[in-house]
Amino acid sequence: MEKLKQRILKDGQVRNGEVLKVDSFLNHQMDIDLLDEIGAEFQRLFQDENITKILTIEASGIAIACMTARHFHVPVVFAKKAKSLNLDGELYTSKVHSFTYDRDYDITVSKKFIQSDDRILIIDDFMANGKAMDGLIDICHQAHAQVAGIGICIEKGFQGGGDRLRKEGYRLESLAIVESMEPGHIVFR
Repeated sequence: MEKLKQRILKDGQVRNGEVLKVDSFLNHQMDIDLLDEIGAEFQRLFQDENITKILTIEASGIAIACMTARHFHVPVVFAKKAKSLNLDGELYTSKVHSFTYDRDYDITVSKKFIQSDDRILIIDDFMANGKAMDGLIDICHQAHAQVAGIGICIEKGFQGGGDRLRKEGYRLESLAIVESMEPGHIVFR
């Protein structure tokens, strides 16, 4: 998506060669018009997949998932990273390793929100090594729901997660794939 790539070039900041900060428009302060265009693009890409639910992980993926769901007219379910008192009933749980925070944590989704007849579109803001996607895919498998697609705003192609998931047979569409980056210089695939 050319508009997203141009915004990354204009406002993205590379830190330590592996961290791309886009917090001024995507995942801290959010450009709602851009997010709406991202949602429309995901709907265009996956329009023939009969999506019944959008699944993401808290917190940065929620806004993008909501804007995408708006175009599909389906609910959003997000995996929670922390146990809370309002999680009741039976839960699907999976372990995820966060590249950003360099730690493992459990994600949970209430079993009442994902069923075996669901066709799930997984949405997230970033993908590095694909570990968050592995956890969300695992939850879909536990529910016997079909992963109809994975939509990523920014994929770090040099970290291999997207290539691995594509080889595993998942339909993965990334709007911007960063091939390499260093301060002041970002190269897209």
